[in-house]
Amino acid sequence: MKTIYIVRHAKSSWKYTSVKDHDRPLKERGINDAHLISKFLAKKIKRPDVFISSSANRALQTGIIFCENFGYPMANLKISKQLYSFSDGYLVKTAKALDDNFDSAIIFSHDHGINTFVNKFGSKPVAHVTTCGVVGIQFKEKHWKDIKKGTTVLVEFPKYHK
Repeated sequence: MKTIYIVRHAKSSWKYTSVKDHDRPLKERGINDAHLISKFLAKKIKRPDVFISSSANRALQTGIIFCENFGYPMANLKISKQLYSFSDGYLVKTAKALDDNFDSAIIFSHDHGINTFVNKFGSKPVAHVTTCGVVGIQFKEKHWKDIKKGTTVLVEFPKYHK
């Protein structure tokens, strides 16, 4: 059995207009939400075996906060330029390419791709994954490359915890 947690990056800042989209940082609300959700999850779920983040600054900052609150070594956080995409294609490729030694994974990525992924692979429709929203999906398959439709086991958004 495999479990994947998909996290949309926390709220980013548009304060610096000269900063490229890839380099936008989190705003204070985003930092607070990332701590709120990751601390909640760290008490609710077993720490995922692998943490993978988009290379975009806002996703990476979100991933680092989750690493901190889960006690996951930041040096082991995997960074993927491919996840800086707004389609589900790279999320699917990333999930299906996971090492079978990992029973669980947490991936930090972006809007649109996440919404498509969780609705394609999960059992519970999710209208919109908000910033710093997390959706967990469990699969019966033994190999990541074989994952198909799974069971949505977790849907958490910061607004539920404020």
